[in-house]
Amino acid sequence: MSVPLYEAKAELFRLLGHPVRIRVLELLQDGPKPVRDLLAAIEVEPAGLSQHLAVLRRSELVTARRDGSTVVYALSGGDVAELLRAARHLLHAKLAGRHALLDELKAETGSR
Repeated sequence: MSVPLYEAKAELFRLLGHPVRIRVLELLQDGPKPVRDLLAAIEVEPAGLSQHLAVLRRSELVTARRDGSTVVYALSGGDVAELLRAARHLLHAKLAGRHALLDELKAETGSR
């Protein structure tokens, strides 16, 4: 049975709907990182990070490889980084609109 595209997209965004997962993906934009580096950069318990990494692996957004006793994670491809850039662009546009509205309200209040 095939899943409609809109449902698949909703599932992708649901998977991305946790701040720890977004932070992991942001950190991995700079290149592969061992788990210890991810733990040092994110305030989360090791077990919690492990669960989030498992979700990202299952969704094929990240890959993992073993280097001795260390597990190193990387983005699965450039599309993930492109999605994060698009989200940043949308947030910037949204916040810029709020600043414009705030400036307009300040100007209106100042003229009274």
